[in-house]
Order: sequence, then C-alpha cells, then structure tokens
Amino acid sequence: MAGDGGAYRLRCSLLGHEQDVRGITQGFFPEGGFVSVSRDRTARLWTPDGLNRGFTEMHCMRGHSNFVSCVCIIPPSDLYPRGLIATGGNDHNICIFTVDNTAPLYVLKGHKNTVCSLSSGKFGTLLSGSWDTTAKVWLNDRCMMTLQGHTAAVWAVKILPEHGLMLTGSADKTIKLWKAGRCERTFTGHEDCVRGLAILSEMEFLSCSNDASVRRWRISGECLHVYYGHTNYIYSVSAFPHCNDFVTTGEDRSLRIWKQGECTQTIRLPAQSVWCCCVLDNDDIVVGASDGIIRVFTKSLERTASAEEIQAFENELSQASIDPKTGDLGDINADDLPGKEHLKDPGKLCTILLSYTEKFLHSEELSLQLPHLFLFLFIQEYDYVFTIDVNESGPSYKLPYNISDDPWLTAYNFLQKNDLNPMFLDQVAKFIIDNTKGQAPLNTNTEFSDPFTGAGRYVPGSSSLSDTAPAADPFTGAGRYVPGSASNVVTPVGGHDPYTGMGAYQSAKAENIYFPKKDAVTFDQANPTQILGKLKELNSNAAEEQKLTEDDLIILEKLLSATCNTSAEMPTAQQIQTLWKAINWPEDIVFPALDILRLSVRHPIVNENFCGEEAHMEFIHLLLKFLNPQGKPANQLLALRALCNCFVSQAGQKLLMEQRDEIMTQAIEVKSGNNKNVHIALATLTLNYAVCLHKVNNIEGKAQCLSVISTVMEVVKDLEAVFRLLVALGTLISDDKNAVQLAKSLGVDSQIKKYVSVSEPAKVKECCRFVLNLL
Repeated sequence: MAGDGGAYRLRCSLLGHEQDVRGITQGFFPEGGFVSVSRDRTARLWTPDGLNRGFTEMHCMRGHSNFVSCVCIIPPSDLYPRGLIATGGNDHNICIFTVDNTAPLYVLKGHKNTVCSLSSGKFGTLLSGSWDTTAKVWLNDRCMMTLQGHTAAVWAVKILPEHGLMLTGSADKTIKLWKAGRCERTFTGHEDCVRGLAILSEMEFLSCSNDASVRRWRISGECLHVYYGHTNYIYSVSAFPHCNDFVTTGEDRSLRIWKQGECTQTIRLPAQSVWCCCVLDNDDIVVGASDGIIRVFTKSLERTASAEEIQAFENELSQASIDPKTGDLGDINADDLPGKEHLKDPGKLCTILLSYTEKFLHSEELSLQLPHLFLFLFIQEYDYVFTIDVNESGPSYKLPYNISDDPWLTAYNFLQKNDLNPMFLDQVAKFIIDNTKGQAPLNTNTEFSDPFTGAGRYVPGSSSLSDTAPAADPFTGAGRYVPGSASNVVTPVGGHDPYTGMGAYQSAKAENIYFPKKDAVTFDQANPTQILGKLKELNSNAAEEQKLTEDDLIILEKLLSATCNTSAEMPTAQQIQTLWKAINWPEDIVFPALDILRLSVRHPIVNENFCGEEAHMEFIHLLLKFLNPQGKPANQLLALRALCNCFVSQAGQKLLMEQRDEIMTQAIEVKSGNNKNVHIALATLTLNYAVCLHKVNNIEGKAQCLSVISTVMEVVKDLEAVFRLLVALGTLISDDKNAVQLAKSLGVDSQIKKYVSVSEPAKVKECCRFVLNLL
C-alpha cells in the first residue's frame, strides 16, 4: 500500500446527494475523480478542486425513474476516449452516460428487477447483476448472454482481468465463476448473503457477506483465509492497487482498513449504514453512507482536512444516535450480555479453524499427516509420472501422463494447472515425447457381438477415412453397417474437401482459404445398401406394433434412392410419412432410420416437409430428444448430422435459426462424451450456425456461438473438431468488430494459442494463425 504509513484521517465531506449514497467508483476522467449514485435517483461526477483537498460536483446525471443502486466505469475506447459511466437502478434499467452529458447516451433494458451490481471488462464488455437472480453480459447496447444458476438476488459481480472469467455473488450465499456464459465453479463457505467482491489478481479475489466476514479465494476454488472484525453486515469491499490490502464498510457504522491480513484501523462514521467504498489511485478512500454524505479519507498530510473540519466531523460523530439495544453489536442485545461480575467465572478454550487448503495427492506422495482431519485421497494409475523442476530454487511438480493422452494437451493442462508460463509448452511437450520414446496408445478396439446381427458390435460414427474393411454382415453379405463409415457409393460433388475428409487436403501457404466460410458443411457419405440392410435386420426384431411392413421398407428404399441422386424420381408424401414413422422407433434401434433422415433431409422436398411451418416443432423436438447426454452416442451423432444437413435448404436454415437458442443449449450437453465423431458433428453444427450468422447482424446469436466454441474447445481432443471450431470462430469474427471484442472478452484467444504449434494436420495450425491475426 502506498502512502506515508500513518493513519487515515478525514480529507473532506461532500454534500449534494439528498438520500443514501449507494455506490461509488473511481473514474478515468477527470483524473483523480469519482462517480457516486444515490437513492435520490441521480449520479454525480466529482472532480478534485484546485486546493487539492476537496472535490467539486462536475455533473449531476439523471435518467432513472427510481433509486440508483450501483455504478461502474466502462474504460476509454477509440469512440469514447474518456470512457463511459454505467449506472443500475431499481427501475430495472442500466443507463449509460458520457462524462460530458447529464442525459443517458442509451439505456439497457432486459433485467426484470433491480440492477444492484455492475462491473466492466476489456473491449467494452459490461456485467450486471440483479434481484431477478441473473447476471447479464452486455457489449455496447446489446445483451450478449444471460448467466443463470443462482437461486436468489445477484448482489455482486466482477469481471476478472484475464481469461474471460466472471464472478457473481448472491443472496443464495454462493459465488459462481463463469466462463463463456457457463458456470465453471461454485464457491461455498459464506453463511449469509454475499454482498461484495473485489479482485486481487488474476488468480485471487475477495468476498464480503452479511455473515460479517471477508473471505479470500483462489479461482481454483480454495478459500485461503477468512477475516473477522466487523460486527454486522459487510456491504462493500475494495482492494488497494498492486497489493493484497483492502478496505470494507458495513452496517456497524464503520470503515475498516486491512493491511497484511489484519484490521489496522477502524473509522467510525455518523451514519447507520456505510453502503459503499472505493480506493482511488492515490490510496485515498471514498465512502458513501445512509446520511447522503460522501466522505474521503487520506493518509497524506497535504490533503488532510483543516482542524476545524476534523473537529466538526468528530462532533457530528459524538452526537450520532446509536440504538441502545444493539449499538454496534449487530444482532446481539446488550441487555442479554452478562455483567462484569462474570469475568471471574471459569471459561473454556475455543479453537476456530478459519481456513485450510485441501491437497489431492498421488500414491507416492503420502507423507502428509494432518491430526484430527480426515484426508480423502483420490489415487489414479498413470503410465508415467514425471518430475518437472522449473528452476533450481523453486518447487518440483508432478506431471502424470498416459500413453493414450495427447502430449501437447497434457503439457498445456499441466502449465495451466500450476500457473506456469505458456512459453514452456513446446519444451514440456517435447520432454514428454522424448521420455515416452514415442509409444503409441494401446489398441483398445475390442469387438463385441452385435445382439441383433451376431456380427461385430455397432460402432457409431467410425472414421470416414478408415482403410479397414468392415466385418461381413450375415444378413446383407456386405460389410456390417457403421453409421458414418467410409463408402464411395455416394460421393459429394466438389472433389477434395477439408471438411468432409474426401481425399488428401492440400493447404495454402499464405492465403486464408478457411474463413469466412460461405456455405454449410454437410455429411454426405453413405452406403445405402448397408443402411437398408441394418434397417431390415432391426425391423425383424422389433415389437409387432412397431414393425415396418414390406411395403414400408420398399418405400424407404425408394426414398433413399431419390435423395441420394441414384434415382430420377422425386420424394413423395408417402415416403416422407413412412420415414417419420421409422424415426419414431425406440432409441435402441432407431439409428438406421436416423441415418436415412440425415441423407434425405438434404433434398429440398424433404427439407421443406420437415422444416416447414406445419410440423417443424415436432421435428426439432424429436431430434433434440436424441441429444440427451445419457443417450446412445450413435443417436447423438446422427441427430447432430441431420441438424447439420438441414442447413442446405432455406426452410431448414430458417427453422434452425429460429430455434437456435434451444438447439445449441441442448446440443452442447453432448460435449461431455468422449466420442470424437460426436464432437466433430457438434463442431460442424456450430460452424453452420456461424455461416448463417456471418450473413446477418445478430450479435446475440454470435455471442451464443462464441460461448459454445469456447466451452467445447476446452473438452475436444480430436483435431478435426478443433479445426471446424476454428473455422467457425474465424467466420463469426470476420468483418465484425463487436464479435472480435466479445471473443477477446471471453478469453478465446488464450484458448486457441496452443494449436499454433500443431504440426499435423497443417490446416489446424494455419487456420489458428489466421484467427489470432484477427484477434
């Protein structure tokens, strides 16, 4: 903490607000100034006066129709070099002001109750919290996404400086960490409403609560320390710059200064509720209270108030009425406390464990002994456990590795987990490769008997580039049916394509041939004979009421011929009706019918029938049913591929864009599986949405797609899926500054940097570089 080391004393008292001062924040302009908001429905901009002791009211801004509850500053930009002022109120609105105008530049509407907290981030992003239990992310004048998960009012919000992370604190007693619109972690420990948050660093933050405590956390989840000192609700916490010291205010009429983990000074104020505080760049502290007065405290002798002003403040403090029942004791009734005669009574020693750090150990590290604590160990087998020394004087780190893992991804996760510099990525990955002697993953491709055909088990979405001939199918005489398997019976028009896997992909050296992608990517490869063979096999074992007749099977065969361009006939209403019957089969046997749907929906007539106005919602809900995370991967895969193929016609595009939110919300749930073909299909669906969104000005849609990309990018390992996500990302942000800013704010650039070092396939590295150039 900067300063002369002395105690804080009054600098000035500022009159102007007519009711409680509920929020205060330091401003970018004028230098040394700040902004306050009040229940009097105003926001006021204060600038230091020429005497260097007090402040002058520069503007009184009005725009809310009810109490103003919170305020923050949106950093300067090219368009607004002095920054913007954002205020939230009980009218459910957020008003955005310039520093030189008393009327709002624009108003953000969307919350359904009081907006009680605001925080700004990089690239113009704004995070708001509300009594409606949600937080919202805004970019300029648009809501990008809504964060849902709390069960009570969101009293506090903060955007962390890096990684696209956001924090929300709630009256449900929890704090949540969000990334790309999804809750990554929930912090529990407070015993009452969480009222304030303050950022200490990229990795640590503070929270304060109605339970009269302040907690210090790591974003990884550990509570590092609990601070006690206040005797009632703590409403606000603010950190000093460049250190871990902080200040707090609360319902016990006090401002408290905390240094090196201890409360080093308590300043009483002549107001019951000290609602808010902020620390200025010069370490002066500004507080707002229920008496409508703003007070500034300083350690600087040059800025300390005159003796007369300090005496007036002390007189005011001595005359302030205090509830004789509670005083400054919070909920404790003074009449219930024992008298001094009880001081001689025998007492008992109480030990309070304020905080502890949990550590999960590998089996070779079981040397830690904690008396009176239960230690749960999660032991996992690895092919290798390496010891990594970062420097001679620093600690050693354990790096577990299985030969089935990706060495680059393992190295990246190791560096992230231990907060090590990403510059070591190449070195650590090479170390893994060298010390595993290039061992390949063990062959785990064990075949099981197919209960329907007696052949090898059904392998959903096997690689379309496999050179291995499928096992003989006893019913069809051909290779067994594998949804999505390679076949040249039906070939897409257009020759070699990096998305379909047809032929060897030849990358360009410098020209960006990847994005923006103009047309939807579809899944076209199939062997109709195998599909129909599998359909007949499963039909013979189906329940009588679900069986297709011989005529039905012939009708579906004709439909498949018509939609795969092997027949000059057009699909008929009878054929489409029969297909609808087939895709409503039980989940255990429906996959061949879904594969016929996947191929048929590319035809304009079938596309219009399923995606047109009459039956479109029933069609979408049927496909979404198969995207259950606990469902069969084969059904997930083919439902996703069918959705991707819907984009080929206008009716399908219109329907999928109208239902984008529901479809993407459900589709992202299948990311948790480990089927690479499902991941590729999910990435392709996201890419097709990006293609459509690139053509329209729909920043909310782009925000959802960016969120999906960021979320899925963290779990996929297959480089083809990664490539398609990179193309989707590049397509979304091409020619759109707002989308670029939003992608940066979500930390997408830091997520994809690791793929610059991928050697094969070259398209991943090249596409990644083109995307990073835009970011």
